[in-house]
Amino acid sequence: MSFDGLFTHAMITELKETLVGGRVTKIQQPYDNEIIFKIRSNRKNVQLLLSAHPQYARMQITEIPFENPTSPPQFCMVMRKYLDGAILEDIKQLENDRVVEFSFNSRNELGDIENLVLIVEIMGRHSNILLVKKQEEKILETIRHISSSQNTYRTLVPGAQYRQAPTQDKHDPFHFDKPLPVSSLSTNEKVKWIQQTFQGFGKDSAEELAYQIETHPDDAPALVFQKFMEPYKKQNLTPTLTKVKNKEYFTAVKYDSLVGEQIKFKTLSACADRFYGNKSERDRVQQQANDLFGLVKNETERNEKKLIKLEKEWKQTQKADQYRIKGEVLTAYLHEIEQGMKSITLDNFYEENETIVIELDPRKSPSKNAQAYFSRYQKLKNAIKHIEGQINSTKAEIHYLESVMTQMEVASPRDIEEIREELQAGGYIKKKRKPQKGKKRQSSKADQYLSSDGTLILVGKNNLQNDELTMKTARKTDWWLHTKDIPGSHVIIRSDHPSEQTLEEAAAIAAYFSKYRLSASVPVDAVQVKHIRKPNGAKPGFVIYEGQTTYYVTPKEELINNLKKE
Repeated sequence: MSFDGLFTHAMITELKETLVGGRVTKIQQPYDNEIIFKIRSNRKNVQLLLSAHPQYARMQITEIPFENPTSPPQFCMVMRKYLDGAILEDIKQLENDRVVEFSFNSRNELGDIENLVLIVEIMGRHSNILLVKKQEEKILETIRHISSSQNTYRTLVPGAQYRQAPTQDKHDPFHFDKPLPVSSLSTNEKVKWIQQTFQGFGKDSAEELAYQIETHPDDAPALVFQKFMEPYKKQNLTPTLTKVKNKEYFTAVKYDSLVGEQIKFKTLSACADRFYGNKSERDRVQQQANDLFGLVKNETERNEKKLIKLEKEWKQTQKADQYRIKGEVLTAYLHEIEQGMKSITLDNFYEENETIVIELDPRKSPSKNAQAYFSRYQKLKNAIKHIEGQINSTKAEIHYLESVMTQMEVASPRDIEEIREELQAGGYIKKKRKPQKGKKRQSSKADQYLSSDGTLILVGKNNLQNDELTMKTARKTDWWLHTKDIPGSHVIIRSDHPSEQTLEEAAAIAAYFSKYRLSASVPVDAVQVKHIRKPNGAKPGFVIYEGQTTYYVTPKEELINNLKKE
């Protein structure tokens, strides 16, 4: 579901109950399109997230931790200048549109009270956040600048006069009491009519209303519409996340038209955290690591081509014995060969009652032809060991690169820099200049989970973490888990004798943080750390082990989220 006008209406009520009257204590801008306000309200510290992301624009209270950039962007500095310490007086939605005004009272440099409005416009790729001085309707700053050349209707830059976004000629569903002439329309026509008639109806909401009208044919459509709107009007909400096949939908109330696995939440913000958290994080990782994805993909393809070539060469070396046999047969029958012959057929004394056709160089003597075959045999024999070594190292390189790709696919934004450093250390990308003194970045720690019986489980999110976790952090009696012959994370159970349930839950975590996270019945090896060994010169994250037990598990995101240690 999109963050439509109905969901916005419900969210505004939730935000007002929690935040209005609170004071802004801190402002951060972790990413280009998102800003975080930390507000002290009702003796609690709350994080308000406002996003103008082209796909994930929204407003909500969030419990997801965000990394503060070392230098704040311009928009963040302006927000701090005007809104640090400000009191949030009100939150208002413009009719049922996805335009919301956050009204603040703040003191300027002279100590006078100023009325400032932070306007959040959720409009897909045109989404924006604007700080407006209310008395003068003057724009102080916007998270995305839109010049007059980009938009002739309204200019969104500091100093410009604020002009409201154009509105569509539609009815506010919260004040509509007329008949709905949709009984004779098809389902698609009903959905289209609903969206064209009412403000803020996303497609999912329109489909649900159409479904309710069609499944209650004895009731007038207008009555069904009023029943549909009632939980929004009375704030009688049941925030729900519904999984339909491989897609997820979030709704403020349960939608009967969505049939699938359902998860209920206490608040709309918790539901939004669950829906948007992974998606927006994956988008941030993709932006931060776009060059790394391309690098690792190209290196993997290059090594795969190299492996194909090496395997062809290896097949050629398997002909070595044929050259030896031909050399020995020629040597045994030298008296039958005359110089100038192009080939000869002789008895093959290695195969009973078989003959062998041997190609000859007419320019060479019979003995020189025999020596040529022995020479080719020796050359191929010497090449076998070299080629096999190259094949093994190339396979190890591919496996390593696949592990890096897998880690980037499940990484959080804070993990990406460590993966970048790992690739720099491995010579895949050039190293940056040495950081200035006092600017050294601390290494991130392994993720922590708690099994159902309270046992601590640690998960490495990159190969440097994996090595640190397995070879240094873990005790010899701890248990180590990893997907069998599949790139993935190292998982450590901090227990000498973990329960079978803990082992299975840790195996599910290992499967989730692997290349086969979307597969069923994923094999995961479990063994005590004392049986783990890292070969000299091995790639980061690579270990060998013996004496393992293999579990077959199906990773489920909901289980992983429930086990995550806050």
